[in-house]
Amino acid sequence: MATPGWDGELALAASDAESPSWAVRAAAGRRLAAAAEAPGTAQVLHRLLLDDYDTAVIQETAQALLQRRDVQGLRVVLKALSEAKEDDVADQLVLEIDCDDRWLSDEPGGDELIQQLRALTLDTDEGVREEAEALLSRQSERRWM
Repeated sequence: MATPGWDGELALAASDAESPSWAVRAAAGRRLAAAAEAPGTAQVLHRLLLDDYDTAVIQETAQALLQRRDVQGLRVVLKALSEAKEDDVADQLVLEIDCDDRWLSDEPGGDELIQQLRALTLDTDEGVREEAEALLSRQSERRWM
């Protein structure tokens, strides 16, 4: 059943997110990340970020969400991280966040990620808040080393 408001491309990407092929699921994650704010898309992205079968799906989806460089994309990744039950899934999500080039403070907009994490410490979802706080705390510790 299609989600109201989804165009043909979103509906196709959501269908592809259920594919047995990791490459098709990863491509669906990249396409859906561009429309993370569309109703129902966050739930499909969440499933892809917690993919039980291949961390490449998690990697591609998380990278696409983080490349949006906005709070919405980061929030979807943090929500999945807060609910990750498998170590390899959590490790892959943390790796993608750690490799986000916005951590580099001498880059233009270098504090962009920090500002977004601070905003997410006020999120309505407890898991998102806790993950944002943990990342900020870890970053603060790194600066003193």
